[in-house]
Amino acid sequence: MPPSVLEQLSAGALDWLVGNLDHFDPFPATVPSAHHARAKAALELGLLCHRAARPDGVPDPLAPATALVRKLWQDPDFPRLFEDSPAYASTYRLVYAALAPDGIDTTPCRQALAELDPAFLLPEGKSPYLRVEVRYYADMAGVRHGIEPYAALLPRSPLLAFRAAAPPSPGVPAAPLTVPEAYALTHTAFYLGDFGRADPGLSGTGLAHARSLTHAMLRHCVAEDLWDLAAELVLTQFVLGEDPLRTPAGTAAVESLARAQRPDGALPGRSAALAAAPGAPAGEFFRSAYHTTLVTALMASIVTSPRRLP
Repeated sequence: MPPSVLEQLSAGALDWLVGNLDHFDPFPATVPSAHHARAKAALELGLLCHRAARPDGVPDPLAPATALVRKLWQDPDFPRLFEDSPAYASTYRLVYAALAPDGIDTTPCRQALAELDPAFLLPEGKSPYLRVEVRYYADMAGVRHGIEPYAALLPRSPLLAFRAAAPPSPGVPAAPLTVPEAYALTHTAFYLGDFGRADPGLSGTGLAHARSLTHAMLRHCVAEDLWDLAAELVLTQFVLGEDPLRTPAGTAAVESLARAQRPDGALPGRSAALAAAPGAPAGEFFRSAYHTTLVTALMASIVTSPRRLP
């Protein structure tokens, strides 16, 4: 498949995201506020800007989004919104501090870190996947923590510990993983491999197992039009050292995403079953479309970029 398909996916998704920044802004002048939901969306926009940044001197289609992120990260009212979602407040505070853009006033970020529950930075009560996540963002934020090294977590992580489910009967297809398991798999790969910037630490039979599980789940996602997971799994292939466009599952997934993308660049939902209805109000459409469109933009921008392993 020609790389232009991925470039087209990326360009369209970025255009839509930049054209809808008012919905990412928790404090818009004209759009009614939904603070905790928009806080999450803004954090995800911050991740995209952090991981899809262009080198200096290269035109950056995300420049308006980066400007919004820089403004929000210096606004002391932004981290206060995390309190509206108590179950995720500690995660949001840590991610917020970890993704702070270079050169900003980090006073609000330091205050957010000071409000972290110390137990959040310890391994007790957390799955191996959650420990990997906390360690990743804590290391980025420069926060001391008690989470084990990645090498100790890897054998128990979703990449090695998960096994594909057996079909209920011969010839009857079954999802290799549940949807939550599949997201745990992709996110673990992202953190261990720093979204393609680091070696995730797998080799031999362990690497072969992780790749095989990724391929199996990706084939299922293509068959079921699970667009959001498909985009994450294509990026997982890249993180695991593969060229997704040289694999049948990766090629089929990119083709599926290209078919799902609307003329305005949006992916209308996490799946065909959850796609926003034609003519949905702008706010409703944004809630359905933003995550999958953002993940697709992130995946396409990383997969089409040169690998930057140390």
